[in-house]
Amino acid sequence: MTPEEPLEPASDFAGVPDEFQRLWTPHRMAYIQAGPEPLREECPFCEAPKHPDAERLIVARGETAYVLLNLFPYNSGHLLVCPYRHIATYDQATPEEVAEIGALTQTAMRVLTEVSRCDGFNIGMNQGAVAGAGVDGHLHQHVVPRWRSDANFFPIIAKTKALPQLLGEVREAVANAWPAA
Repeated sequence: MTPEEPLEPASDFAGVPDEFQRLWTPHRMAYIQAGPEPLREECPFCEAPKHPDAERLIVARGETAYVLLNLFPYNSGHLLVCPYRHIATYDQATPEEVAEIGALTQTAMRVLTEVSRCDGFNIGMNQGAVAGAGVDGHLHQHVVPRWRSDANFFPIIAKTKALPQLLGEVREAVANAWPAA
């Protein structure tokens, strides 16, 4: 085909053409195949610090708490700030843990703003299964970057979230931008 020849219309290809774009998110298959209680043999937040950072998506470690990417993120860069100790609720945290969770959350916001140019954040803790905690036995704070243009119909209609970057790429960018202790 030369530059002057028109492109072959999609209607000439196999299948029925439509106006939908396809989003491929193969990393979510682990979650889908695991069912409603994924990866529950061990507490994932107790287990993660025992492994290399890149393997468990850890971006920073502190004295009493650490930061890792959410394996099933709401948005690219969705971080979790977890104490090392296995405690279920915020009121069980020591003053040192509370202070470090807060400091790591502030740093996470600064780093995500630099790395992803986000416009805002959702920050929060779901404590207890009834409150929506996916891992209800281990306290963790969500830091979810948000952009003015990130909301669309997918989460509502198709229970699908479009994520523009792979987890490993996001982890590397955030970990590299994290300030040295």
